[in-house]
Amino acid sequence: MKWRSLEESAPQAQTRSLRDIYADRKALIGRYVPADIQAVHARVVAELKQSTIADQALKLGADLPRFELPDQNGAIIRSTDLLQNGPVVIFFIRGRWCPFCVGQLEAMNAIVSQLQQRGASLIAISPQTVHQNFLMADQHQLRFPLLSDAGSKVAKLFGLAYRVPEYQQEIYGRAFVNLPFVNGDESWQLPIPATYIARIGKTASMNMQSTVRQGKVIYAFPNPNYTDRPEPAALLELVAQLQA
Repeated sequence: MKWRSLEESAPQAQTRSLRDIYADRKALIGRYVPADIQAVHARVVAELKQSTIADQALKLGADLPRFELPDQNGAIIRSTDLLQNGPVVIFFIRGRWCPFCVGQLEAMNAIVSQLQQRGASLIAISPQTVHQNFLMADQHQLRFPLLSDAGSKVAKLFGLAYRVPEYQQEIYGRAFVNLPFVNGDESWQLPIPATYIARIGKTASMNMQSTVRQGKVIYAFPNPNYTDRPEPAALLELVAQLQA
């Protein structure tokens, strides 16, 4: 199934809302994907909603876990370095095989310049290997780092990681979604999609003689429903409010 051509992936081409883009992709799925396969994916979402994963995910006001991961070119990106330059928008995606992840990736790619004008930076995190992230970044002409979270270690710090159930693994195998190959391990772990905004806060040290600069979560949107993600325009507005 074709979701978007390389030409359509150009950053300047993104003018529609993410909701409209997702509506089109849902319509294509409804038309071309067999109902029994759709039911399997819906079952997983329902089970994740019934689980405690959303409750365990990193919350508004929490300290941002410190992390360092390689980007699509193998360069190490550190959260502490990003925070020194201003607010950071972080979003977790499942992979290049997910049409909703691709839609979000392209929509966020279209607002990179506007975020930078507001003093903010943008990163995405996926469980894919560096090479798979490179292919994804190249295909969609990304203008921001796409970080490789091997073994979903950072996703676990954020409380987002889950294991794909065996009945869905079978469906992915039939659709040629080879997660062990794409992610470089046999864990079958994915993050639930989530978007965060963090910035530097100050926390008093134990002896009260100095302060430690710590990233604080000022926006959190973890959601087991991979077809529901925040609009880039709304994130831009939140970042603009930080600078007001």
